[in-house]
Amino acid sequence: MSKKKTFALRIDADLMAAVEKWAADEFRSANGQIEWIIYQALKDSKRLRKETEKPE
Repeated sequence: MSKKKTFALRIDADLMAAVEKWAADEFRSANGQIEWIIYQALKDSKRLRKETEKPE
């Protein structure tokens, strides 16, 4: 398992509420949902190195 880096994220309250609802619908934590969203965006834009790609 790779190391996780902690950082603070300032986010609009309405945007965070939408992320939290989406996360609940997908049975994920809000943190897990944000990580998944970022991963998908990086994968779709082909900005991930092959060794960092995770299976879906």
